[in-house]
Amino acid sequence: MQKKPAQSETLLKKAGLKKTDARVALLDLLASASKPLSAKALSAKLAKKAVDRVTVYRMLEALSEKGIVRHVEIGSREAHYELTDTRADHHHVICLECKKIADFTGCDADHLIAKALKQVKDFKSVSHHSFDLFGVCTSCAGK
Repeated sequence: MQKKPAQSETLLKKAGLKKTDARVALLDLLASASKPLSAKALSAKLAKKAVDRVTVYRMLEALSEKGIVRHVEIGSREAHYELTDTRADHHHVICLECKKIADFTGCDADHLIAKALKQVKDFKSVSHHSFDLFGVCTSCAGK
């Protein structure tokens, strides 16, 4: 999901977070990324701007808590992150072999949520969802 880097300051302000150069740089990186990035990759890129690894992890945690950034599970031990897309039903298909990630929209969540709420009687509503598919890409399938 891509947002214009100029929106980074607006996202921080709406979330009630102080604008810092490090936060803006992190959000700008995520905004320009074509796929979710690992915390390690973000740390490496932000090291050029004198932002240490601990600060990157703390920022990711704070931004996740505020709903600006979301953790994406890609089937590896490393955490990956992307900006939260509030405008679209945004999900991923992830290759189990090479970890290639492709975006797709739409998962008929309303139908799934209604079905789930009928099955589990202890819940009244669902506020949000996460839906990713795992398989093998055409490049890896041809090997």
